[in-house]
Amino acid sequence: MGERVALHKTPEASGNFFIRNMSFILGKKSSMTQLWKDGKVVPVTAVSATPNKVTLVRNKERDGYEAVQVALGRNRCEFKHMAAHPVEISKFNLGDEVTVADFKEGEKVRVSGLNKGRGFQGVVKRHGFAGVGGATHGQKNRQRHPGSIGSTAFQRVVKGRRMAGHMGMERVTIKNLVVAGVDAEKNIIYLRGALPGMKGTILEIRN
Repeated sequence: MGERVALHKTPEASGNFFIRNMSFILGKKSSMTQLWKDGKVVPVTAVSATPNKVTLVRNKERDGYEAVQVALGRNRCEFKHMAAHPVEISKFNLGDEVTVADFKEGEKVRVSGLNKGRGFQGVVKRHGFAGVGGATHGQKNRQRHPGSIGSTAFQRVVKGRRMAGHMGMERVTIKNLVVAGVDAEKNIIYLRGALPGMKGTILEIRN
């Protein structure tokens, strides 16, 4: 059997190109714009990511797992060590800064954040129901109603039944977003496509 490869090594050192050291940062969704790349217009979302300060470094001996916590103002987030995306905690000290310069144009990242809140919504908008029948045959004003919520076998509403309720403000993760550009001087990272949330939403970006 061959030697086991330490996950904290770089892809070149380990020989496993599926392992990538994790780059991460917290940022605020700024606006959507467009960039010109090779004569083509690329729709992008600008994320303002001022330098994050390292506020906590966790290790296995003390905490049972490895992670680095960074802060953007009052917002804090932990980025944990994973097998496919290791975090070299030995490189981080309290007070260090994480900047957008760690990301490179063309690489793929994952973005997590809260999507827009929609308030109280019915089943048609919240779950994509088609509504009850047509406008005739006694339906009257029930076109957007959920229909029966009961059951024949037992007289109660089954837990988890899709019904009207609060919509939005849920954590959403979008994978494989391409970094279209990085402006290290202005602390802005441009990601191709749309991102969750409204302007000012705190986003977690990691590769």
